[in-house]
Amino acid sequence: MPSFKKLLIAMLFLPFSFGVIASTIWVSPEDNLQQKLDASVDGDILQLTAGRYIGNFVINHQLTLIGTKDVIIDGNGQGNVLLLKNSNISVENLNIINWGHDLTEENAGIYSSTKAENIQIKNNKLTGDGFGIWLHKIKHAKVINNIVKGNLSIRSSDRGNGIQLSSIENAHIINNETSEVRDGIYVIASKNNIIEGNTMHDLRYGIHYMYSYDNVVTNNTAYRTRAGFALMSSRRLTITGNKTTDSEDYGFLLNFITESTFEDNYIKDVWTKPENKVLGRDGKGLFVYNSGYNTIKNNRIDTAEIGIHLTAGSENVKVYGNSFINNPVQVKYVSNKKQEWSFEGRGNYWSNYLGWDMNGDSIGDVIFEPNDGIDQLVWQYPEMKMIMDSPVVLILRWIQKEFPVLKPPGVKDSFPLMQSSSTAKMVGHIASSLKTSDEYSAVKVNKVEQAQ
Repeated sequence: MPSFKKLLIAMLFLPFSFGVIASTIWVSPEDNLQQKLDASVDGDILQLTAGRYIGNFVINHQLTLIGTKDVIIDGNGQGNVLLLKNSNISVENLNIINWGHDLTEENAGIYSSTKAENIQIKNNKLTGDGFGIWLHKIKHAKVINNIVKGNLSIRSSDRGNGIQLSSIENAHIINNETSEVRDGIYVIASKNNIIEGNTMHDLRYGIHYMYSYDNVVTNNTAYRTRAGFALMSSRRLTITGNKTTDSEDYGFLLNFITESTFEDNYIKDVWTKPENKVLGRDGKGLFVYNSGYNTIKNNRIDTAEIGIHLTAGSENVKVYGNSFINNPVQVKYVSNKKQEWSFEGRGNYWSNYLGWDMNGDSIGDVIFEPNDGIDQLVWQYPEMKMIMDSPVVLILRWIQKEFPVLKPPGVKDSFPLMQSSSTAKMVGHIASSLKTSDEYSAVKVNKVEQAQ
């Protein structure tokens, strides 16, 4: 009995807000939206009716802000449109436009800079000059089915990123479309996140990673970029089933990436535009710089000026099961150490391989070496390209072939594949992941089928 009295006394001293019941609040453009936000309590749902809401709004409570058809929130050309300052906030079905363009001030359509958990950004459309969605120091975030569009009239370096994640843990970024921004999805100092099924186009880098660990990047699509995927200074990334087409400089750029796996990715048409051509600037399907202890397997690199370029200490890399197709230069390998590009009796498919398969095991009977000493001289002295067909160069190639002891260290595939891996799976991925651009999807699938 005494304990029951103590419980009654304790309940009398609980804050009066304990009895407040969360509710749905309808808001119209004639209302003061900020006052409605401030007067809400945790758990409320603020339902915006059609119309234009002008201003910069701060969400201090744990609530859901949701729009109906034709809801526009206009930032009036300055600051952040929505500033999130609590956990358990959901922003859904809004058309957010016209926020600030000051990148130093981190102007964004939706911005969260407070340590928080359980943030959901879903089914919104954002159009503006600065950053689209910026989440900082968040755990358990979901960014789903949003469309973020930048401004092509601003030069690339002066635009914000479409979706920016900094110091994020356990986030799921799924089925978003970003275009005409600087980088589609930019991730820095973040871990244990999944980036899945997003589409990025007409921008600099589709997905850009910096200083991040234990992340999964799967089934994303990038097209019309400078680099489809730019991955830097990160560890233990799992990069699977992604597509990049029509890049100018790189399909995948790997800079100081370690302990990571790149598998079942599709790279097509990496070619520097003629007007941007300078000596040494060539489109690279895979550019691997200072990146070791990685596995690169079962990828398809098709029609890049250079299929794969390894340099600057990129060693202890497993490269097997890949298909290198229609690349004028299949491999550019700049190192003084030998590398074997096969694993457990399985190498790669090379469209320019001239060997044979006498026993019918689908493995070439002749070792494939994509480069010789002349290639390395050309890489060191690009001016030599002018005399590549001269009798002197032809004689040097013959001497090197007849006297292998003179051959410098390079890449060797002891078990070259006679057939490329099936593209049926990749074609299916392309069709499904480009759902936000059906016309483009149909064109790309048709191109892949014609290439077979």
